[in-house]
Amino acid sequence: MRITVVGLGYVGLSLSLVLSQEHQVLALDIDIDKVNSINDKKTPIKNEAIENFFLSKNLNLSATTDKKSAYSGSDFVIVSTPTNYSSERESFDTLSVENTIKDSINFNPNATIVIKSTVPIGFTDRMKKKFNFKNIFFSPEFLREGNALLDNLKPTRIIIGDKSKNSITFSEMLLSCSNVQRDNIEILFMTSKEAEAVKLFSNTYLAMRVSFFNELDTFAEVNKLNSKSIINGVSADPRIGNYYNNPSFGYGGYCLPKDTKQLLNNYENIPNDLIKAIIQSNQTRKKFIANSIIAKSPKTVGIHRLTMKKGSNNFRESAILDVIDLLRKREVEIILYEPIIEASFNGIKVIKDLNEFISLADIIVSNRFSKDFELINNKVYCRDIFYID
Repeated sequence: MRITVVGLGYVGLSLSLVLSQEHQVLALDIDIDKVNSINDKKTPIKNEAIENFFLSKNLNLSATTDKKSAYSGSDFVIVSTPTNYSSERESFDTLSVENTIKDSINFNPNATIVIKSTVPIGFTDRMKKKFNFKNIFFSPEFLREGNALLDNLKPTRIIIGDKSKNSITFSEMLLSCSNVQRDNIEILFMTSKEAEAVKLFSNTYLAMRVSFFNELDTFAEVNKLNSKSIINGVSADPRIGNYYNNPSFGYGGYCLPKDTKQLLNNYENIPNDLIKAIIQSNQTRKKFIANSIIAKSPKTVGIHRLTMKKGSNNFRESAILDVIDLLRKREVEIILYEPIIEASFNGIKVIKDLNEFISLADIIVSNRFSKDFELINNKVYCRDIFYID
């Protein structure tokens, strides 16, 4: 097959790599640096697994910024452009997806369009009607940040929002290029609207788990109880399970914040209490964290890293950002240790030397524990109990 993948973020890049093992893949992106990296057989995203895959596999993969050459002759066009949540619209900004669909139809009306970008429930049906084009379906991705390639090689399930011959072909392509056997994975076919709901409800459930254990941790901290003991006891019930239970400053990252808000928007006039409570719970947790720091009366608060997880350089929608805003509203002096930022961040001084950072801070605040803290544990405020993401 000839496949066009539009967008070279984590989703598009990992899909391009996996599918190019057996198919001709041409990636389209507006970022010339990403395109040049692909064509030079280098990864545009710093990730050890992706780098090793590039070096060890014989991939039929190239990239371009030219739309006409990208779309022409392709059997499938996979849309993996970003859809950030717009507070003004109270919905995803899907303009990049819509423009990609329009371009694909204009340059190659024979291609099957597969939407991998996260979209509102009902979006695919609206696009079919808007462009009078039936050959579009939605297929959600379920990727963990930093593990996008592995999650495409070893998917937990394949969801296809269509039941046509082309959708079956697409599911077989994903399976064939993965490292799992047919008997070990569920492939579920449904409508695109149902598949869109699967994506948003899945991430909202994960956000709910994060919020639940964060509220458990809040209760334990206020009552001077051992959170770890309580969580271990709760998680020992196999119906609950020992996963997604490590306290944090709140859920964040690429998916959970925007997907929960989008799902709430999709409810519109449908009665609900739980979905809106999940979003509110996350805000309440961050306020509790900020108040707990302020209660220690520090003169200078040192923020150790903005990133959400170990081994990640992403701090988009990171919970610590809201904690920082809450501290600044109380006029708390803040310094930051963040190796990926050069001079300052939103007016906050960045200290590049770790020892200087430690000496200047009265309290060090970190969403996740670091080996840097081993000798200064009494100076650190961190709710990371199990030392896992």
